[in-house]
Amino acid sequence: MASQFSLAQPTRPVSHRRGKRRAVFGGIDLGTNNCRMLVGTPTAQGFHILDSFSRVVRLGEGLYETGQLSELAMERAIASLSICAERVRRFAGDELNGPIRLRAIATEACRQAENGHEFVRRVRQTTGLPLEIINPREEAELAVESCAPLLRRAGRRALLFDIGGGSTEIAWVRLDAGPHPELIGYLSLPVGVVTLSERCAGACYQNEGFSRLAEDIVAMLRPFEAVHRIGEEIRRGGVVMVGTSGTVTTLAGVSLKLERYKRGLVDGVSLSRRAVDEALAEARALGREGLSRHPCIGHERVEFVLPGCAIFAAIHELWQAPRLMVADRGLREGMLMRLMRDMHAHKSRLHA
Repeated sequence: MASQFSLAQPTRPVSHRRGKRRAVFGGIDLGTNNCRMLVGTPTAQGFHILDSFSRVVRLGEGLYETGQLSELAMERAIASLSICAERVRRFAGDELNGPIRLRAIATEACRQAENGHEFVRRVRQTTGLPLEIINPREEAELAVESCAPLLRRAGRRALLFDIGGGSTEIAWVRLDAGPHPELIGYLSLPVGVVTLSERCAGACYQNEGFSRLAEDIVAMLRPFEAVHRIGEEIRRGGVVMVGTSGTVTTLAGVSLKLERYKRGLVDGVSLSRRAVDEALAEARALGREGLSRHPCIGHERVEFVLPGCAIFAAIHELWQAPRLMVADRGLREGMLMRLMRDMHAHKSRLHA
């Protein structure tokens, strides 16, 4: 649920205000590996970004072994969330802006950790942010919401996946049933780039280990395929596969031979199956040192690239779509778009 986030301000005479105050929305996504924030204001085409923030916090570090969020990981996350709160307050303190409608969510690490709810209470007390833990279905819905502009006139169905730090979300989506994509089914796999890197990162650098991991993940996906018959739908045509994770944006950067990562060149790009296969092979051939030197990866993310590729290889093998659409967008964008749509619907009801 969205909260209005504002600071107490001295009351100013109406004559000192500069016309109508603009609507401002904020979304904060605390994942297993990253803390991300986006602040924006609506435009005719969607929204204009006013501020953004992203930092690796590794909240889920050690969670697989202990079942708990570590003190050091929680401190890293709270430090980043405190930065987000301060930056949001700057917009709340600007007389040109109305109260900021803000949503702050936590995902798999807090869902799985024994002390996840205790950590959320600590964040609220420390930062003032209305942090909440969302369930896997809503996580899939927000991913779909963020990609809605890319899915217009894309076909009958979409298979969307988001390879996260602690889990992988799969969404099977109907595109031809109305003005907005409709979630038909979803699956949340308890594997992500952080969990795999902690459990079996070394295996990813060996051909046999990589293949075995991908086969294990295919086995986890097969019950979902048996229910929805996605492979058959892909063979019929009109199905677009969409990837929203850092894994696929990295593969897109590799495929496009980018000298440095540029979101504008990656978001919305469509790669052929052959181009995807070549990018996967190139990423695997680089090894740890080569990956750390790659301009689209860097040393902070190097340990997560091949675990993510193993998850993607399983999806890519089971569901052989002819093309992959790459989306450099995620839960933050989904939250902003949903908040804006809800406000518009509320105003329409009031007007009616």
